[in-house]
Order: sequence, then structure tokens, then C-alpha cells
Amino acid sequence: MRRARRQTLFAFLISLAFTFPAHAHIGSKDVYEEVNAGPYKLFVTIRTPSVIPGVATIEVRSSSGAAVSSMRVTPTPLTGEAAKHPPSSDAMQPSAADPAFFTGSLWLMAAGSWQVHFDLDGAAGKASTSVPVPAMPLSILPMQRPLGITLALLGILLVIGIAGIVAAAVGQSRLDPGLALGPKQRRQAMIASVITLAVTALIVYGGYKWWHLEATAYAADIYQPLNLSPTLSGDTLDLKIGRYDSDALHTFRARSNNDLLPDHGHVMHLYAIREPGMDAVFHLHPALVSAGNLRMILPSMPPGSYRLFADIVHANGFPETLTADLTVPPNVPPAPLTPEDASAAPPALSQGELGTAYKLPDGYTMVWDRPAEVSANTAYAFRFRLLDPTGQPAGDARPYLGMAGHAAFVKTDGTVFAHTHPEGSAAIQAMMLANGSSGEMADTSSMGGMDMTGPAAATAEHIPPTVEFPYGFPTPGRYRIFIQMKHANTVETGVFDADVR
Repeated sequence: MRRARRQTLFAFLISLAFTFPAHAHIGSKDVYEEVNAGPYKLFVTIRTPSVIPGVATIEVRSSSGAAVSSMRVTPTPLTGEAAKHPPSSDAMQPSAADPAFFTGSLWLMAAGSWQVHFDLDGAAGKASTSVPVPAMPLSILPMQRPLGITLALLGILLVIGIAGIVAAAVGQSRLDPGLALGPKQRRQAMIASVITLAVTALIVYGGYKWWHLEATAYAADIYQPLNLSPTLSGDTLDLKIGRYDSDALHTFRARSNNDLLPDHGHVMHLYAIREPGMDAVFHLHPALVSAGNLRMILPSMPPGSYRLFADIVHANGFPETLTADLTVPPNVPPAPLTPEDASAAPPALSQGELGTAYKLPDGYTMVWDRPAEVSANTAYAFRFRLLDPTGQPAGDARPYLGMAGHAAFVKTDGTVFAHTHPEGSAAIQAMMLANGSSGEMADTSSMGGMDMTGPAAATAEHIPPTVEFPYGFPTPGRYRIFIQMKHANTVETGVFDADVR
């Protein structure tokens, strides 16, 4: 039985070594957000830890006309009673070279949905805002081999030293100065030394067993997203959201499949990307038919194997991206896209890299104002523009799902997926909870009537044909970027490639 448990734990740890972190976004754990705190505009980057408890590092750049003189941050759970009792705040440190740039760090002591609250003071007075942060254990940090060898040698030396001290105490403590040990004292010293070694060995073994149990418990709490099971019957796609067996190692914490918050009336944003060429992409919105069950009529899709990425947000503000594979056969009945869905059929990855201008089917063009160089682990505000068939800025731009646009950043090997908005990578529902008037648990039944729109500009009838997405690529490699913008009644999807250094 013990051997079986050890083998199970070992297999789980090995699987972790080849598993990429997954939570609100696949393989992209950091939070990038542009927020307004009163008169101050902030670009916030929060780099969350991979182990919990752990330290989150925070970077904030103020880009408003009013200078920020001081900034303090406080971590609290996003919802619940603890959200009402924040700890003492920590001061952010301004950069000596750039007074508009602040850095700091915070401990996140438990897994779950958190928020970082910012209190600012500056030329325009005091202001505050909050940014939601999902925190969860994503990996087990291995001990470095040289450190392990050093600690083992020191431990052996300590055990031998304890036995030697006890032997000396038993054999020589009662001798008069200058006298040598007799046979009786040597025998007593030897017996005491052996007994000490045995007792010490039992203590060390007990410590090993305790550590083994702690490591097993921590490994069992490594985050894994809820299960997503797709079933295609004719042109009807059913998606069932499940959970891991509570007795299995692959559990995180109790999460319901019946507490989903809607975003513009949709409880799920589903991206379907055909593999391996990424030459077909669909942004879809299944409807909730019962607890944990969603359904939709599948639009006309080229046959093949698709990777599904499904974004959901729980009532406590905790976001997840669920993944699954779907095979679309060639005989699916044709059906049109709904007005709020989007699709694109770009060239396959093997046909070369897409540049900074993407020609759309109706003569419009989407342009990426791409930085000269794109590096991993660097915060950017990626800017995209929609041009009409004459090459002028589109005068009929409209909000898409209440925003100026949507973006999906996907690494070509499937290890990174991030669905983001013009405000940033945090879920809109979580942002509302973080900046609402109450820290109480949201009532899911009433969320449908709430205004889930983005910035005020994105709710107007006419909007500028430009959009920016705060984001940072987590790892080097090739990425494909899908951008949705709308003009008149047409939702366009621009596609771009990025070789990230």
C-alpha cells in the first residue's frame, strides 16, 4: 500500500514537470491591467507566485498628467468576510530614475481569488482602485541538488555529533581528571552511543514521514482546472463542466460548476482553434441550459481537430480557462454565425509569418502598430487599428460585446492562451467585484441585469477604430494573435504572428 502511494505521488510529480501552469489563462499567470484611479491612469503589472504562500511582485506606471507622489498596496480576498478586514498596507517604492514608476511586493498567503488595493496620493489629491488577482499553487519548487547534498552531509554530521556527545557524557562525565576509561565505562559509552543513534534515526525517519505527508498534501492541492467535456451530435455542441474526483490527487479547492458570472450576458467565451495549422479560429458563446451544461448550434466549421479554450468566472471572482479537444467531421450541417460570434480563416502556420497588416474578407484592413522588438516577460500596450477599404480609419466602428475589441494571444505549441480586453487581462466580472461598493459574495441570479460594459467610450454608438491591449508574453517563441473588432454589423477578426524573444 505504501509503495503504491509512493508510486502515485512520484507519477504525479513527474507529470507536473511536464505540465504548464493553467488558471485564468493557460501558461500566462501574470496580470496586466490599465486602470483609472480618480484622475490618475495606471498601468499595473502583478507577477503572481507559482507557490502559495508566495510573494507577488508589483509594478505600476502612472501615465496621467497629475504626478503621483506616494502609493500603498494592500492584499485582501476578493469576496467574503476577510475582504472587510484588510491588513496594514505596504508602501510602493518610486524609481530613482523615473518617479512615475513604482515597484513593490506583497505576500499572498492562501490560494483563491484576491485583490490588490492601491491607495494613491499626488498632485490631484488622493484616490484608490483595486485589481483582482487569482492566486493558486501551480508547481512544486525542487530543492537544488548542491543544497540537498550539503544539507544531507550536515545532517549526518549532526547525528554522529549527537551520538558522540552522549557517549562522552556517559563515559567520561564521572571520571576524575587524568584517569582513563575502563572497560565498564567504554561499554556504557558504547551502549549509550548505539541507543542515541537508534533514537536519532527514529526521529529522522519520523521527520521524513511527516515531510512526505506534507509534500503529498501540497501536491494534491496543485491547481488543475475543472473538466470540460464536449459532445457533438449533428450540429449541436454540448459542453459539460465537471470537476476532479475529490479522492484523487488532482484537486485544487471546492469549485462549483453552478456559480458562473455572465459577461455581457455570456457565461462562457469559447475559442475553437484548428490544429496544427491554426488556420481556422472561432470565438463562440454557448448558452447555459442547466447547472454545468452549456449548448450551442455549431456554425459551419472546416473539418478537423480543434483545441477548445473556454473562459469562465466563478461567483467569487476566480477565473478559469478550461480546455478540451473537439473533432469536427466533414458532414456537420451548415449553420451561420450568430451576430456576437466571430471567425477567421488565416493562412496556416507553415505558410509563413503574418505581418502587421491583415486583409479582411470585406476589404477592410486591420493593422498592428507592432513594437520594433517583442520580448518575453515585458509589459506592453499592443495597439491595433481598423481601416476601411480606402485605407482610412474606419468611420463605422462599433463596440464588440460592449468593448472596443477582444484579443486572444496563443502560443503555437498550445502552451499559452490568454483572452484579454482593452482594460487588461483580468476578468471584467472580477474587476467589478474588486471595485464595487461591497466585498460580499456576488449573487449570480442578479448578475444578468448588471452593466458589464467596459470603458465609457466603448458603450457609445460610434467609437474610435483603435484598441489597445495590455499584455506581456510569458515565454519566448512563436505566437498567433487573434483580434476582434466591429464595424457596422460586421465582426472582424484580424490575425497576426509574433516571434517573441
